[in-house]
Amino acid sequence: MTYYENIVILTGAGISAESGLDTFRDKGGIWAKYDLMELATPEAFARNPDLVHEFYNARREGVKKVSPNAAHFALAQLEQSHPGKVTLITQNVDPLHEKAGSKNLMHMHGELNKARCLTCHGVCTWQDDLSRANICPSCGQAGALRPHIVWFGEMPFHMDDITICLEACDLFISIGTSGSVYPAAGFVQTAHGYGAETVELNLEPSDGDRLFSVGHYGKATKIVPEYIAGLIKQD
Repeated sequence: MTYYENIVILTGAGISAESGLDTFRDKGGIWAKYDLMELATPEAFARNPDLVHEFYNARREGVKKVSPNAAHFALAQLEQSHPGKVTLITQNVDPLHEKAGSKNLMHMHGELNKARCLTCHGVCTWQDDLSRANICPSCGQAGALRPHIVWFGEMPFHMDDITICLEACDLFISIGTSGSVYPAAGFVQTAHGYGAETVELNLEPSDGDRLFSVGHYGKATKIVPEYIAGLIKQD
């Protein structure tokens, strides 16, 4: 049995799909229904902030109606029970990992339940509708709050810390990702280059499945708890 001291886990929209949240790039996903250039770029927000706010308000309302699933809870259990280090990196903007109990977590694409001020750059918790009428709680500026989401053309958050974690890990697990969106799609190469075992847990093989040494495929609520149970047993 192999013991892994330092585990890094990347999650994507596939882990939250069984909780009732849409994926992005799959057939019927969010970007098949909406024009991302009108909703998810800084230019779109500058051009029509009301439309962008309307889109994210609907998504913010949607996450209030869903709960973590067995895959989320399995990852939280691993973090709590593993004697080494477990770092969770998520591309998801939903709060389901936190609701399941995960603590050591980095949202590289931002968080739906936060807002950021374009004037003072302060970030605050925001769980209700957001509009140009709202006032920044940090600086008092009206009309300057935007969703705390990484839009197309913007740099993901926490990249320096993520790189340090990938270089130090001895097990890298990718869960529910398409393998087509960079920089996250390149994480497996970085981890492998530093000697880590690489594992893919996904509904089906991703675009980068050849880069993983092990792959398990099926519904996240089945394969993730099964795989994590095996890791915990090894501990």
